[in-house]
This record gives sequence, structure tokens and C-alpha cells, in this order.
Amino acid sequence: MRSGYVVYVDESGDHSLTSIDPDYPMFVLAFCIFPVDLYVERIVPLVQRIKFDFFNHDMVVLHEREMRQSAPPFDILLNAKVRTAFMQRVDSVFDERFGIVASAIRKHEFRARVGVDTSPYHVALEFGLERVFLQRQSKGVARSETVVVFESRGRTEDRDLEREFGRILSTTKMRGMAQTFRFAIASKQANSTGLQIADLVARPIGTHLLHPEQRNRAWDRILNRMPKSPAGSELGWGLKVYPLQAKTPGDPGV
Repeated sequence: MRSGYVVYVDESGDHSLTSIDPDYPMFVLAFCIFPVDLYVERIVPLVQRIKFDFFNHDMVVLHEREMRQSAPPFDILLNAKVRTAFMQRVDSVFDERFGIVASAIRKHEFRARVGVDTSPYHVALEFGLERVFLQRQSKGVARSETVVVFESRGRTEDRDLEREFGRILSTTKMRGMAQTFRFAIASKQANSTGLQIADLVARPIGTHLLHPEQRNRAWDRILNRMPKSPAGSELGWGLKVYPLQAKTPGDPGV
């Protein structure tokens, strides 16, 4: 039986523990959970209309980095009026009622705690799948098929990811999780709307965790779509951070 939901996953940062970017020592895996009817009838048409209205075709792929840097084809965003109008339209997509769950790895602290032989990607994947499953369970659709779509990163990487996905499902202690999820890979040429939205989500989460004091409009929109505890916190519910506490600048390893 199908659940009526589909999940798209994208990442921010790399998962290397031997070469850590000092400006972005994070790995974030974002999971966007769409009711299929909403995705087909609202989300995809909204994104397609944005592309045609601003680029006059739908071949453009929404990438957070290029949008942030106003790099081609997003050099149209160098015009302040166009940028404001464009970002308002992108923001409107986040008014739709889909869910966002994410897992974030603080790489310096992760390496100090578990060493370099454990993949941050694999840990983030397990944390994320567990939280998506809890959301499916709360909707009463656990054990009904939900496809989880990842973007292809190459034949070897895709095979390793599918193997790890299978390992998580075969060893989980969450009853029903193994019967709920099915793995899927989309090529970079697929121009998937869901994967593009997941791409827009991942980095702002990492940026917020690194610089929580900074104004982060994208994070505010993302936070509205995350599940929260009865006390109103996203931590542990819509967002799993590991390790939870960052080191202070004076600590060794930072």
C-alpha cells in the first residue's frame, strides 16, 4: 500500500573528516516530506511558474549556492528589484504545507568523539530516516510505502548509499520502519523539483547552527515547516544535531 507521501533528500557540506572547511565545518542532510497530491498539484506548478516567469524556460535548476552568489543563470538577481521579487516567489513555496526534517553533524566535534572511520553521511542518514519515520507514524501511514529520493553522486557513491540505506532498515529497532521506506536515485539531469527544494533547505540550516545570532530569513521559513516538541522546540524533533553542543573557540580541535 502506498502512503501518499514522497521524500526528497539533499545535503550541504561534504562528509570528509580529514579535510574540514574552517568556514563551514558542518554536514547537513535535509529531508523534504511532501504529500503526493500537494506535490503534483501545487508544488511542481509553483516552481515551474517561477522558472518561466523569470527565465522564460524550465531548464534552469534552482541551486542555493548559485542563487546566493547571483552566479549565472541567477545573475538576474544582481538587480535588487528582481532579487526581491524572485525571493518572494521562492518564499511562497514554503507557505505550502509540506514537512522538513534535517540532521546536522558538527564535524570537528564528531571527529573528536567517534574518530574518522565513521561516516557523517551515514549517521545523518540514520538520524534523518528515524525522524521522517516518526512523522509518517504520527500520520498513520507507517508500513505504507514512502519513496525516499536522493540525487545521484556517481555509480560507486550511489551503490554505497543504497547499501547503507538497506543496512539501516535491516537493523533499526523502530518497528515498521523497514516496511515504510523505499530507496530511489534521481540523475542530476532529472531536474527534480523536490530535490531542488531540498537543496534550498540544507545550507541555511547549517548556517543557522554556525551563526545563530545572524539574521537568516531562509531558516525562519524552514523552521515553520519543521515538527516541534510540545514545548515548541525543533531540536530532536524536526532537527537532530550531533553532537548537540558546539565547542567554544578555545577548545582543542576547533
